[in-house]
Amino acid sequence: MFSGLSALVVEGVTDGGDVVVVTARTRQDAVPCPVCGTPTAKVHGYYGRMVTDVPVDGRPVLVRVRVRVRRLVCPVLGCRRQTFREQITGLLERHQRRTVRLAGQISQVARELCGRAAARMAALLAMPVSRSTALRHLRRLPVPQQAVPQVIGVDDFALRRRHRYATIITDAETGRRVAVLPDREAATLESWLREHGSGVEVVCRDGSATYAEAVRRALPDAVQVSDRWHLWRNLCDKVQLEVRAHAGCWATINPPRPGGVREQTTRERWNKIHDLLGQGVGLLECARRLQLALNTVKRYARMPEPTALRIAPSYRPTIVDPYRDHLRERRQADPAIPVTHLLREIRELGYTGSANLLVRYLNQGRAEGDRPVTTPRHASRLLLTDPENLRPKETALLEKITAACPEMTALADLVRGFAALLKPAEGNDVKLTEWIAAARAAAMPHLRSLTNGLEIDRAAVDAGLTLPYHNGRTEGVNTRTKRIMRQMHGRAGFDLLRHRILLP
Repeated sequence: MFSGLSALVVEGVTDGGDVVVVTARTRQDAVPCPVCGTPTAKVHGYYGRMVTDVPVDGRPVLVRVRVRVRRLVCPVLGCRRQTFREQITGLLERHQRRTVRLAGQISQVARELCGRAAARMAALLAMPVSRSTALRHLRRLPVPQQAVPQVIGVDDFALRRRHRYATIITDAETGRRVAVLPDREAATLESWLREHGSGVEVVCRDGSATYAEAVRRALPDAVQVSDRWHLWRNLCDKVQLEVRAHAGCWATINPPRPGGVREQTTRERWNKIHDLLGQGVGLLECARRLQLALNTVKRYARMPEPTALRIAPSYRPTIVDPYRDHLRERRQADPAIPVTHLLREIRELGYTGSANLLVRYLNQGRAEGDRPVTTPRHASRLLLTDPENLRPKETALLEKITAACPEMTALADLVRGFAALLKPAEGNDVKLTEWIAAARAAAMPHLRSLTNGLEIDRAAVDAGLTLPYHNGRTEGVNTRTKRIMRQMHGRAGFDLLRHRILLP
């Protein structure tokens, strides 16, 4: 039951209900002097220590250990320590009121839950501590000093979004946290790389020019790898802008909004019932054949046509309502007309509201009878999705969109060509050159700006498309870091946050 106290001689145990008091003393073995190392068993005196141990036998009680500890005399004349208190290695530490194993359990709970949550959980485990004590135990956990790997990942995360950021450095192959820097300035990263990055050969990063410059200055021979996910994200943003710019070509391709399950069922029943009635079948026989109630068959028989059963949304009146007809006519004549033009036109007619109100009015579909299904964002999603993951009706719609104009056809080809480059392979750098030439030949200014950015960081982009390294592990560490920050509710200082991030 008290195997953890095997270093002591247990003299008695008292069960006090909520507290179990264990009386023990140290053994009569010789102990080396902490200064000169000479073993001695000569006792100068005794003193007592009261420490708390882990709960006993699974019971929700506290274990108080009363230990009689010796003060020993050093036998060496002239030693700086004439007397000293013996320490029980592995069980008690200096100035501590908890055993080593209890402190270790509290530290692990605080490592997972932080302050207040750790205090609540520790109380349930019969190890009551305050949140401040839990954080102090967390700070005592040692961070292992490990060598900097050859392949590292560098990324930033927000301490306070849009105000303060920090930099995290990880092992890009295993995800092990290496270091956390207090900001994302080039000088800070450069200084760390000069001090610790002597063995670094590959640096994975996003498209940050700040990190690129810091790595170039500190490690001119290291290979910089641009993360492929960020390359694809940049392409997605530019594709959406191009799709929005060519909305005048494909905006007329808007299939009617599909009905729900109830509307489809209503239409199917109406067709079946009227087909049978057209053949001279009576109402009762229709009900028997279709396994429907007679009143249901009568109701469908009275319908001249199937109803849509769509509930029109109800909106509060706004000051845009008087100009609804004008907006509908202009959008039917030119589906790609900018909102700014519509705003200017209705202001000439007397509109006094804001642009945000007009945008919200249009997004709700209140300027037309049926809101179109295909939007620029929807069309972009169809272009950027793997064709194997599209449904048949989405594939058909995508074919209509890409065939709307030569620019959309070329855009679809360019997207598929760039997606093929995201699987690292030798020769992708040559194919990227061909892709950039094709993108610049097309009349697409947004894609041209993307190619200019690729050329500026061309060496890192080529490495990202040809080498197997990426920054995915670092992004995963950032996700864990955000969870840690949510647990701390933004109240932990940077030192404590860095300490917890670096704990294995």
